[in-house]
Order: sequence, then C-alpha cells, then structure tokens
Amino acid sequence: MTHVTDNSNLFSDDAIDPETRAIVEKIRDTMKDAPPIDRVPIQVLRDQRDSGEGIFPARPKSDRATTRTITGKDGDDLGLRIIAPEAPSGVYLHIHGGGWVNGSNDQNDPMMEHFADLHNLAVVSVQYRLAPENRFPAAPDDCESAALWLIENAEAEFGTDWLAIGGESAGAHLAALTLIRLRDKHDYTGFKAANLVYGVFDVSLSPSARNWRKGRLVLDTPTLRWFVNCFAADPHVQRLPKVSPLFAKLHDLPPALFTVGTLDPLVDDSLFMQGRWAAAGNQAELEVFPGGVHGFPAFGGPLAEKFSTVVDDFLTRMLARNS
Repeated sequence: MTHVTDNSNLFSDDAIDPETRAIVEKIRDTMKDAPPIDRVPIQVLRDQRDSGEGIFPARPKSDRATTRTITGKDGDDLGLRIIAPEAPSGVYLHIHGGGWVNGSNDQNDPMMEHFADLHNLAVVSVQYRLAPENRFPAAPDDCESAALWLIENAEAEFGTDWLAIGGESAGAHLAALTLIRLRDKHDYTGFKAANLVYGVFDVSLSPSARNWRKGRLVLDTPTLRWFVNCFAADPHVQRLPKVSPLFAKLHDLPPALFTVGTLDPLVDDSLFMQGRWAAAGNQAELEVFPGGVHGFPAFGGPLAEKFSTVVDDFLTRMLARNS
C-alpha cells in the first residue's frame, strides 16, 4: 500500500495559509542577521538549543522521565531517556535531530509525553554521540546499540515486544540507517512502524538541499554543508549506502510515514526517499505541508496542529494493525 498526498498545488505560494506565512516571515527576519553557523562555537550552538535562545524555542523537561545507561558498541556508556505509561502497548525508539552536532534526548519531552498518553507507548530516546567530536559511524553505532537493547529487553522492561522507531531531521536519517543495519547485520525486521520527520537521507545533499534559493529558513545550503562535513567530511563517504540511506537497498522495511514542509531545503530527501521506500515493496506514506520550514512543528500554528494529527493517525493505525 502506498499513500501519497496530491502534491499538485502544495508548492504554490497560494497554498500557504496566512498564519503560517507570518511564522515564516518572522523566522526569515530573525535569521537574516544571524552569523553563519560555522562562525559560532559548537558549544554555544548547543547551549542555545538547550536554553531556547536559538531559533528553536525551549521545551519543558518532564518530571515523568527516567534515565538509564546501557553499554554501547564500543563499550562506552549510552544514555536512554524514558517516558512510559504503566502498561505500554508498545515501545517507540526516538532519535533526536540537530544535524548530528546538536540536540539531546531531553529536548523532546512534550512529544514523548504525548505519545505515552495518547498511544500508550513507552518512548525511549537515545543520547547518541555528537559530531564533530565523534564522526561517522559513532552516532549510527549508538542508535544500533539502543535498538538491539530494545529488541532484547523490551518484553522484560515494558511487557511488550511491539517496536516503532522515529526521529526528526538527522534523527530520521539515523532511524533509517538503524532499520537497514538491523536487517543486514542482525537479520531483524521486527520494527512495526517508522516515523521519519523531515529527514536528511542523502548526506551528499539532494538537489533541493544543494541548490536552495529561498533564503535561510532555519537551514540553507551552506548550513547543510557544514553539518554534513561535521558528520562525514569525505564526499566519497557521504554518498555510500551505509551513510546515505537513499542509496541503500530498502527491501523488508516497516511501514513509514514521511513528513516535510515545502520551505525545507530537505524537501527532496523526503520526496525521493518515500518513492524509493515504496518501490522496494514497503508501505510508504507522504505528507507535505505548504509553507513548512525545517522543524516547523516547533513553531506552532496550523501546520504544527496538522502535523500532530497526521502522525497520531499513522501511529494509531500501526498499533491497531498489530493489536
């Protein structure tokens, strides 16, 4: 089954509602005098993300979250942040975004609480190692380790072996790589759903990312080049299937929802990846949001509300299918 939203008019300016247009212009105005990302010390970027002083607003921390440490592939400690109802129906492995350089597993607590409350899911978010201190394959290794821990321990820890995976931006990239690694290295194809939110699936830069001409709306081409060079600097490595899942074999993967905005430089990544996911014989759904910039759910407004509805509908259907 393949579901694709009719895209015929989604990319016109007329498709953008007034409230979303105002949000876009506010972001454009905020970023027009911002320094290039490569001129900002990395720790400053991280501190701004955590405090909400950057482009993304701060998100409250949950008093329901617990943490635990498991052993990663290289023997290092790997942190997991968990928000879980008393008797979960399933487990959602969450991988945060931030260009592989930024972000942490305690910056999405409202979403984790929402999934726990509405879908009765235990949400486990992994604190993978960040670039450029830890380049490829450190982050994919950590996400693979977290997934393997869940495969082995979900039943004992949470009373369920129903597993889903998801992430935003670089987190969607890492989620896709994790599914491919589990299939190829461990012969495991048991994840039931993948929620892949405005992901970067071509680390060498897809056409929209490479040729962006609509201004710095959270991301632009120079910003993306800086992120990918922090993660995997060698251009030959960037295009390898083990780095860019767009070029990997995509058979035997779970049903996936791809979501992206029309004003996101990564729009081609989701359009292309959804097509390849479906062509490989998997269920692949795509929802495109007119006027959505990169990270648009964080900025509120009608697109954020619609996004939540689309994701909730997908997860509800995936849980019902396996109940």
